[in-house]
Amino acid sequence: MSKTQQRELPAFDWDRADNKGFGSGYSDAERDRMLEMYDNTLSEVKEKEVVMGTVVGITDREILLNIGFKSDGLVPASEFRDMPELKMGDEVEVYVENQEDPNGQLVLSRKKAKVITAWQKIQRALDEDLVIDGFVKRRTKGGLIVDIFSIEAFLPGSQIDVKPIRDFDVFVGKKMEVKVVKINYANDNVVVSHKVLIEKDLEAQRAQILNNLEKGQVLEGVIKNMTNFGVFIDLGGVDGLLHITDISWGRISHPSEVLHLDQKVNVVVLDFDEDKKRISLGMKQLQAHPWDALSEDIQVGSKVKGRIVNVADYGAFLEIMPGVEGLIHVSEMSWSQHLRNPQEFLKVGDEVEAQVLTLDRNDRKMSLGIKQLTEDPWTRPELRSKYAVGTKHTGVVRNLTNFGLFLELEEGIDGLVHVSDLSWTKKIKHPSDFIKVGENLDVVVLELDIDNRRLALGHKQLEENPWDTFESVFAVGTVHRCTIISKNDKMATLELPYGIEGFSSLKNLTKEDGTAAEVGESLDFRVTEFSKEEKRIMLSHTRTWQEKNEPVRESKPKATPSKPAQTSNQPERGATLGDLDALAALKEQMEGRN
Repeated sequence: MSKTQQRELPAFDWDRADNKGFGSGYSDAERDRMLEMYDNTLSEVKEKEVVMGTVVGITDREILLNIGFKSDGLVPASEFRDMPELKMGDEVEVYVENQEDPNGQLVLSRKKAKVITAWQKIQRALDEDLVIDGFVKRRTKGGLIVDIFSIEAFLPGSQIDVKPIRDFDVFVGKKMEVKVVKINYANDNVVVSHKVLIEKDLEAQRAQILNNLEKGQVLEGVIKNMTNFGVFIDLGGVDGLLHITDISWGRISHPSEVLHLDQKVNVVVLDFDEDKKRISLGMKQLQAHPWDALSEDIQVGSKVKGRIVNVADYGAFLEIMPGVEGLIHVSEMSWSQHLRNPQEFLKVGDEVEAQVLTLDRNDRKMSLGIKQLTEDPWTRPELRSKYAVGTKHTGVVRNLTNFGLFLELEEGIDGLVHVSDLSWTKKIKHPSDFIKVGENLDVVVLELDIDNRRLALGHKQLEENPWDTFESVFAVGTVHRCTIISKNDKMATLELPYGIEGFSSLKNLTKEDGTAAEVGESLDFRVTEFSKEEKRIMLSHTRTWQEKNEPVRESKPKATPSKPAQTSNQPERGATLGDLDALAALKEQMEGRN
């Protein structure tokens, strides 16, 4: 009760008190006036609100608080553990849970008051963008737990600093200024950020850097992030990209080979995009180009050693010193003309010796060769006798073309076998019908041109020309048993004895009953034309039955071939030696008869 209120109360008259009871000497009007004045001395207290209370009593178990209500409230002493020096007269905030419990006691809670007050302060901090002090309690998945106003808030790892943080534990147990960036009352979640404070401090610094930035400027920065294509460098509030190709004059496969995170480096500004705020940086440009230090002793024809740093489809790059490379074209790797894939010959990391073929110091280009370190096989003195015309050899088929195949007899020595030189008896349209790449083939040298590096080879020439014998065996008018192996719209192909092919027009396939012979049928055919030069035999089945009354010269040799003639189901590449012997014997018999 205030002193003013005390002066307004009428003096208590003890003489007016009688045996009827205390205060019975006052009139109703006086009594009502005094009750009204007493009620005015009490505060109006509402439940579920936070009010200020004064400590009026302290025991081991409870704290007695006066909040201006008609009765004092009790709060468990355990709720004041954070105030070990609490004393009489101290003021604290408490939460009114109940004005009067079943015992008529005012129920207060300091714990709930702290929570409500804390959320009010957090909301105010968010609304007014305030900086508040927090205490990092522990780390958690993806960030830190920070205590603000006794409420646990989440500080994401990405919001700790402007640069990536790899060790969160260094912040645990330390104070940190933060800003509230998000509140979720449904889940009682609070998200805070320390990064926004740093970014604000860096804005002015960033603006100053961008305003003063120019090409060629050398700056100091810290590596904050590393990728396969380069590193991002913090220049003091603004980031720049140091591409992997601008780190070193020599080739590197990853920036981590020469740099590491948090390393301080000096870089030069190569380019700057004011609109996109992109800064391209270089580090190797701060050093002299290695080509400028290339020894004058290295000239065309010099031998150099180095390491293969890259292999492409067209060749490989040899690094003879960091930043100085030469190209070894695939054609300069081997004297062989059939090396197509450099990766079959070289791989990254190989230590190689090569010869300088061309050198341009101004354009910083160099071409190298490996095959030049070995003798050119076409210049060997013994080549002329080794591959003389008529000599026989075995080689590997390296390539097939429409006109023939290329045979490698040894590394660097190739020869061409024309498609017409594969078989005496078969008409081969493409070499793939006769042989496959990678197979071996026996050949004889037909022509040698060392000056032009040309070697003509033949396979059929390993055997005698059977057409010398066929001229008498398949003379015009003779009849032979043939099998039709194919037909088109004009001509049919026949298989004759000894595995050779003949041809018949479709009209000459007419049989005596008027029908046409079909593929697979074996019938008698009369030779109507024989051309040794063109290696062509024309036959007709129709003539065999039209000219029954004409005398027929049949070829029925008495000598038995050492090898039976192959049927249409047994294709062959050429006449065998046995067939040739048989034909030779047959020729001699027929000549003797004549």
